[in-house]
Amino acid sequence: MWRLILDNTTLRLQYLEAMGIDVWLPRASAHSEQALSSETVTANAEPETTPATDNWDVLQTEVASCTKCTLCKTRTQTVFGSGNKQADWMLVGEAPGQHEDEQGLPFVGNAGLLLTEMLRAIGMTREEVFITNILKCRPPNNRDPHANEVESCNDYLQRQQKLIQPKIILAIGRIAAQTLLKTDKPLARLRGKVHTFNNTPVVVVYHPAYLLRSLSEKRKAWLDLQLAMQTVKDNEG
Repeated sequence: MWRLILDNTTLRLQYLEAMGIDVWLPRASAHSEQALSSETVTANAEPETTPATDNWDVLQTEVASCTKCTLCKTRTQTVFGSGNKQADWMLVGEAPGQHEDEQGLPFVGNAGLLLTEMLRAIGMTREEVFITNILKCRPPNNRDPHANEVESCNDYLQRQQKLIQPKIILAIGRIAAQTLLKTDKPLARLRGKVHTFNNTPVVVVYHPAYLLRSLSEKRKAWLDLQLAMQTVKDNEG
């Protein structure tokens, strides 16, 4: 079990050591030199029709008052997302957990701390990216999302992407990846490749909660982050 330490310096060093990284990498020089597969797999995701007057205030108000599925009866509050609304990077997870439901913010608690360090390892902060989830409400007992719940929230996610227009999407964890890419392939077969969602490159990464339980997979997570950085760099060139 990965042991999180509240002291930021110790945590960063411990995380990087597990990844096989000796020092912090400046953002400008953090691109991978290792050859990784750039196979492109296109998801058949059709954009929803977005109102001409759509904006962040309109969308956030809709999400906060949403009653499209039964999760509205059990949530404490919706979890819209947080970060830079003009971000180059959009991170999409599965659904809020207990801490997210209580605070109204995505990826808090131990998994959130690890995600923060994953971003820091590539020279970024949470304030530079936009983080959200497939679902905007917590499923009871943190169960997997139901198909009708995913469908109910789909329009919100599509509209978030259109408003942000990110250069890359990180699909965090199996359910987020399978939902965005409309596939039932296991995560192990989805990572290490560049996919697309609504014409935006998608790189699949392990969920921080899984990494907390599986120390041996952290090196793969680092390679996936490098692939994402290289993808953005290649598209800018």
